[in-house]
Amino acid sequence: MSLAPSKLLKIVFGAGLFVILCIGGFTYKHIKSLSETSENVNETFTLRIELENIISNLKDAEIGHRGFLLTHDSLFLKPYQESLQKINSNITKLDTLIITNKKQRENLENLKINISKRFAIFNKSLNIADDKAILSQELLLLLHEGKIRMDRIREDISVMLDFENKLLIENQRKNEKAIGITPLFFYGILIITLVILLMAYAKINKDLAHLKETNEDLEIFKKLTEQAEIVSKSGTWIWYIDENKYRFSDNLYRLFGVEPQSFEANLENFFGVVHKDDREGLGQEINAMIKHEDLPFTTYRVVQPDGTVRHLKAYAKLIEKGFRVKKLLGVTIDVTDEFESFKTIEERNLELERNNKELSDFNYVASHDLQEPLRKIQIFISRLEMEDKDRLSEKGQFYIEKIKSSSARMRMLIEDLLQFSRTSNVDSDFKITNMNMLLEHAKQELYDSIENKNAEIVSDHLPSMEVISFQMEQLFINLISNSMKYSKEDLAPKIEIRYQEVESKTIAVLEKSLYKYHHKISFIDNGIGFEPNYSESIFELFNRLHGKTEYSGTGIGLAICKKIVDNHKGVILAEGQPNVGATFTIYLPFLK
Repeated sequence: MSLAPSKLLKIVFGAGLFVILCIGGFTYKHIKSLSETSENVNETFTLRIELENIISNLKDAEIGHRGFLLTHDSLFLKPYQESLQKINSNITKLDTLIITNKKQRENLENLKINISKRFAIFNKSLNIADDKAILSQELLLLLHEGKIRMDRIREDISVMLDFENKLLIENQRKNEKAIGITPLFFYGILIITLVILLMAYAKINKDLAHLKETNEDLEIFKKLTEQAEIVSKSGTWIWYIDENKYRFSDNLYRLFGVEPQSFEANLENFFGVVHKDDREGLGQEINAMIKHEDLPFTTYRVVQPDGTVRHLKAYAKLIEKGFRVKKLLGVTIDVTDEFESFKTIEERNLELERNNKELSDFNYVASHDLQEPLRKIQIFISRLEMEDKDRLSEKGQFYIEKIKSSSARMRMLIEDLLQFSRTSNVDSDFKITNMNMLLEHAKQELYDSIENKNAEIVSDHLPSMEVISFQMEQLFINLISNSMKYSKEDLAPKIEIRYQEVESKTIAVLEKSLYKYHHKISFIDNGIGFEPNYSESIFELFNRLHGKTEYSGTGIGLAICKKIVDNHKGVILAEGQPNVGATFTIYLPFLK
């Protein structure tokens, strides 16, 4: 699933901000580390200086001490006392510098003890020097002890300096390492920041290009929509529910017969163009639309400024998702042509009903009134032939034969027309029927013709089918009768009736059928056949391939067959070869 461009851009900026914050944190930590390292180095230098100052001050104290011992001049006690104050100040500073380092604290405590003891020796020797009664040997011992104590002080200071030197070396190493990494670190930060900025820029640039393409597509779509409205004679409108404002498209104004945006889009101006007879009903539907925020299909009329009345149909649907405010999107279509066409269809339906009634009346006349005089003609011709045949001339007898032949063909034509009109009735019930029984009934109906022609009929077993029984029986009668009618004079007719169940997709003429399976029934004969180019016209009404003197018939039988197959939503095909025979194939759909 792909992310939306705006969401992806937010993610990129969020990730960039997070990286920048991380970089800031790392930078702060790195700078703080550098600062701490520098402070440690400074503290180490300060501590070294204080320790060296202690040695220097102790030396000054010794010089003052020795000068007093040699001269007994109190002038030498002044540097001694100043040195004591300075040493105390040095020790105080060392206390503040050495707080967390446990080892150095121990060294400092030892140093304090030795310095205290050294000054105790100083003081004791000074007292001895003031007392003339004390032997100088004791003073010498104190001086020797003072030297030992001074050596210990130097050793303590040396230990502390060595320790600080180690710390200094380690801090310098860390500082140098940090200083060496710092340029690379900041350069890396710069590179990462530039990469993020470039990615953001590329994404923004890509989104801007996409936005530009989208705007162009929207502009094209807008123009196409406007053209589509003009072509389809439709217009669109929007009701902003929260603000109770409307917006009409340009073509909606054109449907009203006015220039686009020629008046403010509101209900008052809209009702000004609505036909006065439709305002009340449309007003009720608009009130319902405002109440329920929905408008089902509604039709009304508008009167254009030139007086033309147009029929319009409107529909609207509430759209909430994806919009900041609720909108009712509506479409209005000009259905005047549809309305006029509907009126025309109604008039034609009435005319068709009248024609059907007239045709029904004609069928009644054909089946009763026309056949009645025809029967009388045949009866009177028959009587004339029986009673006055001998008194008629040869020419008169020829005329009587012509009248008999014409009246017989007339009777056959009327019966075939009646049969064709009956097959047009598709309201008959479809029932599951035993097709073998219908075939037997057809053969019984044609029994005399079959016997006279000495015809042979061979049939496969046919399954039961959902058909109109009397029409399917008539189909069998017509096809068998057609095969015997057009049989060869010197060859007994042979009719093979074959059955097969087929898949529609395997037959070219059935590829677009909605049914997956079809019954295939083939009637194959050994008659005179026909030219292949007549395979379609042979089913046309009144179409005859042979003269009426050669073969009897009206040219309606195969048209009836096609009508019956059409009523069953099937297909009938004809194939023939002259002097070889003809094959009539029927495809009837079924659900398996």
